[in-house]
Amino acid sequence: MPSEKIDPASKDITPSKPIPTDNIVVTKHKARINGETIAYTVTCGTVVLKEDAEKDGNREAEKPRASIFFMAYTRDAVKDVAKRPLTFSFNGGPGSSSVWLHLGVLGPKRVKLDDEGNAGPPPYQLVDNDFSLLSETDLVFIDPVGTGYSRMVDGESVKEFHNYKRDLESVGEFIRLYTSRHLRWASPKFIAGESYGTTRAAGLSSLLQEKYGLYVNGLLLISTALDFSTFRFMVGHDLSHALFLPTYAATAWYHKKLDKSLQAKPLRAFLDEVEAFVETEYNAALFQGDKLPPARRAAIAKKISHYTGLSVAYIEQTNLRISIHRFCKELCRDEHRTVGRLDSRFKGIDRDAAGENFEYDPAHSNLDGAYAACLNDYVRRELKFESDTPYKIISQLYLTWNFGADNQHLNVAETLRKAMNMNPHMKVYVGSGYFDLATPHFATDFVLNHMALDKSLAANLDLHYYEAGHMMYIHMPSLKAQAKHLRDFVKKAK
Repeated sequence: MPSEKIDPASKDITPSKPIPTDNIVVTKHKARINGETIAYTVTCGTVVLKEDAEKDGNREAEKPRASIFFMAYTRDAVKDVAKRPLTFSFNGGPGSSSVWLHLGVLGPKRVKLDDEGNAGPPPYQLVDNDFSLLSETDLVFIDPVGTGYSRMVDGESVKEFHNYKRDLESVGEFIRLYTSRHLRWASPKFIAGESYGTTRAAGLSSLLQEKYGLYVNGLLLISTALDFSTFRFMVGHDLSHALFLPTYAATAWYHKKLDKSLQAKPLRAFLDEVEAFVETEYNAALFQGDKLPPARRAAIAKKISHYTGLSVAYIEQTNLRISIHRFCKELCRDEHRTVGRLDSRFKGIDRDAAGENFEYDPAHSNLDGAYAACLNDYVRRELKFESDTPYKIISQLYLTWNFGADNQHLNVAETLRKAMNMNPHMKVYVGSGYFDLATPHFATDFVLNHMALDKSLAANLDLHYYEAGHMMYIHMPSLKAQAKHLRDFVKKAK
């Protein structure tokens, strides 16, 4: 019987799509870290995540769903890898790649900035990071789906992975795969996250131990976001107004908008005074609402003005409730300048000095170009990973992200509390910046003080504060301090 000829142009034939596979590149490097030259190996590339597929009610072979891009650093000449700590790291957003922690503080290379954190004009460059945590632990930087080079495979819906639960599952599955394939189940393990990455880290502390039996030695939480009710500004919700006020005050102190008596105080002593005012007088005034007597209202407005540098008239107009975007626009309005959200030390310029919101965050625009240029050049030139896919430094996934809180604010502090109860050996480092208006330090303190953590576990929390913003490590004095704190933490917790 003659073979049947098939017209390739036939509409009845659908060309089969190539099955995605892992794409890994390995390179060798050296860098000056913590006063010594360290040789290390970088394993860089994409790993395909698969899930069980079903057809007509029957389970089929695992189906590729997404590819996760990662960059792993392992120190060479280690006698016993099983005893070498391993840290998995990512940033937040949701929608951010892992570039900030990677090239800012943890990795063996960092973006060169001046001591205050200014990137300056292009071109930008990477330098050896003497403060890298590679001196104490191997490092794996993970880009969640939709960030970096991480993507869904053809035909899969990216929205499916853009929610709290599915994000945890995909990152958790990658951590399991990496741990198994690289023989690291016996290693002390840590999870580092920044911003929404701390949300993810807290969730993973529970998911990993309950789903896989993978217990971690510690969490590194940088610019913490555990309870989303603490930084949401809504009518009838006064908590954020109270928790942001100390950062407003710190910002006014930095920009010298206060009277001489307050400017003369060290920042921490000044904040102690402001926080005491919030905990007693301001909180009570907000609670009273319209019942607040006029004389008391006037006294509170005057004191807020004293601590923030804003006029009494403006504070009265806001009904004693200053939202973050209004503050960023108002503080330096007389200079036709705004202050940053991620780091309120930085100033920006808007076309309209009379508006309610800033056009852009000057803290982010200061860093974005430098980190993007350095990462893209570094991956291809030094790590030899080649891809024409755009590397997404950050995308606005938070605008459509499903936080999965059933009409409530997502709160993973309770998840973290339970994980710490189940694994009482797990330690938690918490780093906060005094000039961070995205995740204010006082909001973090509030959440930790309301976790109902058992007293026997209170010493497991290791809190540190820095005179910088959300990415406190861009500020050289803060980077030096944080590097020591992180190294000490890993040494104690491993």
